[in-house]
Amino acid sequence: MTLADILSSLFPAGHDVRNDGGVVTGTGNLKASSVQVIGVAGRTALGVDEAIRLSGHVLASSATGPILVVVDSDSQRMSKRDELMGLNEFLAHMAKCLIQADLQGRPTVGLLYGHSAAGAFLATALATRVLVGLPPGADPVVMDLPSMSKVTKLPLEVLQAKAKSTPVFAPGLANLAQTGAVHLTWDPALPLSAQLETLLAGLPPYSDNRGALGKERGGRPKAHDIAERVRTLALQMP
Repeated sequence: MTLADILSSLFPAGHDVRNDGGVVTGTGNLKASSVQVIGVAGRTALGVDEAIRLSGHVLASSATGPILVVVDSDSQRMSKRDELMGLNEFLAHMAKCLIQADLQGRPTVGLLYGHSAAGAFLATALATRVLVGLPPGADPVVMDLPSMSKVTKLPLEVLQAKAKSTPVFAPGLANLAQTGAVHLTWDPALPLSAQLETLLAGLPPYSDNRGALGKERGGRPKAHDIAERVRTLALQMP
């Protein structure tokens, strides 16, 4: 599905969402509320310029409703200029803006309808409270295996073998869902507006249950328990 098709299905009552050079901003109308829409389109790399624009839209908005983050991006922009300007801080700021908005009562939902990878994936889709995958285009990659091989110094063949049995090593929507990173997958054949309204109606107060989902789905069997143990010990410290 194209972004235009997705927006039409999400907001049959109308929207003013625009794609300006890969940066998506605007609002859409649901039956009960309006939704602020931001995101990245056209497999645009997320650099300092895009990140600060999107962060600014979140901070400047006077809306009180949910925020929908639509994502079809490359990775973070790998340029000398962006790195020298502190790209990591811009991406962190973007994620913090989304998290802060959610903490202040504006539920954040990520909608991954295309590609996304690395820092761009972390700062947009994974910074939302829940992430939805929309096939057939959704194609998440936290880190591709050749890059992982360079970082870990493990042979690519070893990582490819691990990816067949361990979802945390493998790209793709199904693997990210198994680890709990993707909350659920929508059916592109059904109206997206109804699926979004159902999701928003069932969201609990702010929480991050990715670890619990990963344990339940068998993709990350130990992460949740370890994190809870660390949290318990931290709270026990004087």
